[in-house]
Amino acid sequence: MVRTQIISTVFRMKKISLITFFTILISNQLNAQNDVKSAFLIKWENSKNYLLEIAESMPEDLYKFKPTERQMSFQEQLLHIRQNMIWLSETYFSKEEIVKSEKIKPKTKKEVITELKSAFNKVSEIIKAIENKELLEQVEFFAGPKSKLQILNLLQDHVTHHRGQIIVYLNLNNIKPPKFRGW
Repeated sequence: MVRTQIISTVFRMKKISLITFFTILISNQLNAQNDVKSAFLIKWENSKNYLLEIAESMPEDLYKFKPTERQMSFQEQLLHIRQNMIWLSETYFSKEEIVKSEKIKPKTKKEVITELKSAFNKVSEIIKAIENKELLEQVEFFAGPKSKLQILNLLQDHVTHHRGQIIVYLNLNNIKPPKFRGW
């Protein structure tokens, strides 16, 4: 009888421990989504994967496509996105001395995609290294003083802006864009 009660008590404790464990796990994941930096990094990874899918969708022979003469080509759009990511992250978030790198000139679709993926990953590494409180700091920006949080939002917004443009490029070439995912 006593042994049965002990076993029953241990089982209930393990059951409670499992419930507690899963509650803490879920809570930590929700908190990560509510922490500005963590939420950004989750969204950034999804944004990377979505843009890379779009880049893969366009055939290489259409990477030079531009809807009008005054617009950037598909490839130029991707490289512009990459350059902006590097500039904003290194200028406003990197703790390392910035070395002015020369502009890259990838020649193939594969090289463009590799450079784009590398830039996304570099931004992630830089943002992971900052403290949340740093996002409150003011920086001088060409459009006037901004908080680092505003620059972080600009990083994502700029990608979204140009990604929307190149989705039109796909549609103009009768290429079905990948399914949108916004989180």
